[in-house]
Amino acid sequence: MPHLQIQYSSNLDAVLDMAQLCDRLNELMCASELFPTGGVRVRAIPTSAFSIADKHPKNAFIDMVLRIGIGRTAEQKQEIGQALIDQVSQTCAPLLQEPHFALSLEILEINPEFSWKVNSIHPRLKKQQ
Repeated sequence: MPHLQIQYSSNLDAVLDMAQLCDRLNELMCASELFPTGGVRVRAIPTSAFSIADKHPKNAFIDMVLRIGIGRTAEQKQEIGQALIDQVSQTCAPLLQEPHFALSLEILEINPEFSWKVNSIHPRLKKQQ
């Protein structure tokens, strides 16, 4: 963990480079030192079927969910959440200037009792240190 899932309306593909945004958010999370680098995942999933508010054809959204393991303080979660929303807001500044865009982020803590992981990336990265 952490896993940041970005669900977005596919009409944004014409105006945003989602791969570049994923890379920026990955770098931000790794630099925060709140998470092990080997656990960071950022993925963007386009939504081709959507209906937003008044159904205006320019309406668009980005909805982000950051799933993290327990153990971070409220202040740490607030800090990383604010950093993520600030980065996406900066990237989407032109969209936020128009009355057709919605941006959201939610942080969810995963209960370790109900979370299973198998990861060969962590050992590889530890060897590189």
